[in-house]
Amino acid sequence: MSGKAIRVRGIVQGVGFRPTIWRLAEQHRLTGEVWNDGLGVMIHAYGSDKNLETFIRQIPLQLPPLARLDSLEVQTLDELPLGDEFRIIASRHNGIETPIAADAATCPDCLAEIADPENRRYRYPFTNCTHCGPRLSIIRRVPYDRCHTSMAEFAMCPQCQQEYDDPADRRFHAQANCCPDCGPKVWLEDSHGQMPDCVDRLKHAAELIRQGCIIAIKGLGGFHLACNAADEDAVNRLRERKRRYAKPFALMAKDVGTIARYARLDEEETRALHDKAAPIVLLAALGETVAPGVAPNDDKLGFMLPYTPLHTLLLQDLDTPIVLTSGNISDEPQCTDNDEARKKLRGIADYLLLHDRAIVNRLDDSVARLMGGKMRLLRRARGYSPEALVLPPGFEQADNIIAMGAELKNSFCLLKNGQAIVSQHIGDLENAAVQRDYRNAIDLYKNLYGFKPERIAVDNHSGFLSTQYGQTLAETDAAVLVSVQHHHAHLVACLVEHGIALNAPPVLAAIFDGLGLGDDGAFWGGEFLLGDYRGYTRLGHFQPIALPGGTQAMREPWRNTYAQLLHYFDWQALRQDYADLDIMKLLANKPLTMLETMIAKNLNSPPSTSCGRWFDSFAAALGLHSEHIHYEGQAAIALEILATPLFADEQSYPQAWSIDRCGDLSVLSWQGLWQAVLTDLKHDIDKARIAARIHHSLIAATVQMLNEFSLQTGVDSIALSGGVFQNRLLFEGVTQQLQRHGKTVLSPQHYPINDGGLALGQAVIAAAQSI
Repeated sequence: MSGKAIRVRGIVQGVGFRPTIWRLAEQHRLTGEVWNDGLGVMIHAYGSDKNLETFIRQIPLQLPPLARLDSLEVQTLDELPLGDEFRIIASRHNGIETPIAADAATCPDCLAEIADPENRRYRYPFTNCTHCGPRLSIIRRVPYDRCHTSMAEFAMCPQCQQEYDDPADRRFHAQANCCPDCGPKVWLEDSHGQMPDCVDRLKHAAELIRQGCIIAIKGLGGFHLACNAADEDAVNRLRERKRRYAKPFALMAKDVGTIARYARLDEEETRALHDKAAPIVLLAALGETVAPGVAPNDDKLGFMLPYTPLHTLLLQDLDTPIVLTSGNISDEPQCTDNDEARKKLRGIADYLLLHDRAIVNRLDDSVARLMGGKMRLLRRARGYSPEALVLPPGFEQADNIIAMGAELKNSFCLLKNGQAIVSQHIGDLENAAVQRDYRNAIDLYKNLYGFKPERIAVDNHSGFLSTQYGQTLAETDAAVLVSVQHHHAHLVACLVEHGIALNAPPVLAAIFDGLGLGDDGAFWGGEFLLGDYRGYTRLGHFQPIALPGGTQAMREPWRNTYAQLLHYFDWQALRQDYADLDIMKLLANKPLTMLETMIAKNLNSPPSTSCGRWFDSFAAALGLHSEHIHYEGQAAIALEILATPLFADEQSYPQAWSIDRCGDLSVLSWQGLWQAVLTDLKHDIDKARIAARIHHSLIAATVQMLNEFSLQTGVDSIALSGGVFQNRLLFEGVTQQLQRHGKTVLSPQHYPINDGGLALGQAVIAAAQSI
């Protein structure tokens, strides 16, 4: 008889991995033990050499649905087995290095149970097993055992305990296992704390939604606000009460058949909706319509399917979708605590659907969109975080690094034992409540992973609140502070996701976003780089244009239009030639003399190469949110929506751009494009056609720049990143044309292309500098 010690690392705790090992061992007539510890799972197995070999070979092939195998190491055991059976034994605490699983949507077996009147979990909203249910949202520390979760206060009844103790049961060591007799309870109360007289709270809540009420629902990672998506009055009341006046609401429908009545679906999108992560999927609106206030002036609807039994039971009796938006005042973090929700949501919700299982970690819904034939995460949170990413070759020793992320769409990242753990979406740090949530989340992750940073990576913009907090942490933890250029971090995040090795040759990159601080102290945002993990060279950029009023130019698109026109033309002649255009009439009522002075004297009008502001300027010229925007990217999104119907029939304007030389840099100038757009507007050309031509012109100019740089450098691999590439027309247009020229295009998929993926790049750059 031989013995083997098998060390397994990955997502192997709380996902039914040990029962799978137990069943495999039984099948192959092995004795020994398996247990959880701080490193993952350890197996001691004894038997014939042939059986052991087959057993080890089967482990990667028999993984349970939520498990992920990162490594499997085998050593020979000299000691003899302690018994004549294979056992699952108690966890051992020897470090904190194993990844934590993400929360997962309800599995088919649990769905069948809650639908079966003969099952003891019939219509029980907290039904779960090792293949589904809460993970990160309830964990306080590792190992992932019940006593370390918010289920600790719910003692299991004898029947649940029997399931928990039986290795042959799919609820063996399911840490959140419970039933109506021993688990959390759900109840409904009105905004005054009174409980309505009803037999079935979920059926009653569904009826209230049908009647036009707004319900605050305590879900998996936080509260949502729900109403009937077909009820125009209810949707408008929700917008007014929540103070969210324009940004689209997310929707939930009971099944894909219902979604297909309102949106176009293909196989990839359907698969994403049914994925264990159950993200919001952005779909093309088509067919029946929801209330106009759900997604004002948008051609997309963001749908998700029920991902907990509570949502499944609530939606069962509703034939129309519901709005399911974060339970908060606009821009604040969603509520997670019952008393907090009673206080903050009282003026918004008519009723609250509550339960008594604590939410330890706040988790927003993830958002995905099909672009370039692949589902791509635009917001990474519930269902994905905090799954770890194994770093590329060369980074095996990367350890004890934290990256603080960006100012907007913040997430942070830990590097530990050659793996990257990117947090869930935190939000925009401009909000004080989000800042508190950010600091609390960092503390919790540090505790979860037993983490004390030795290096702290921050954005090189000293005004970012994430940078300032990183500086504070560096002092507190006596850690090395590493400043990272914003667009370099975008490039590197893309390299990491594609598994590019540390010492691989550099790649070309187009990084288009709102803005980031350049090494020269200017605001960048339309960048062409050549870089790798350790550094980069700036090869070119958009023509720098002033941002009159600084941050005001980010909120008022007309300011960018004026700055662009003032840069490229004689203003007085332009005003005379195009006096009848709506944009010129709008600008005539603005304080242009003051702005011209500010720009001339560089008073609160910093020059920027921002592609985001470039989009704003053209959107405003076409009358799209010219005065102001309600949320980041609103004007640019409207320009994409306007262009989409006619995009396939159009092409770029001739001579829309020029490439000028400024020292060693290539500069994209847009005077020709502006001249063409103004001429089309004067001739009353359909604005949708103009918007399509603007997109084609940007695509063609970008591809020309990248092809020229490829010819100069001999580099054929090109990364595309930055929030502007969330524009599907731009992303797919540039990608397809580069591929037709034989280039290899690298772009983010599993981590956001926007600033939500920035921390990953920051952390790995800090690691590369220390290796």
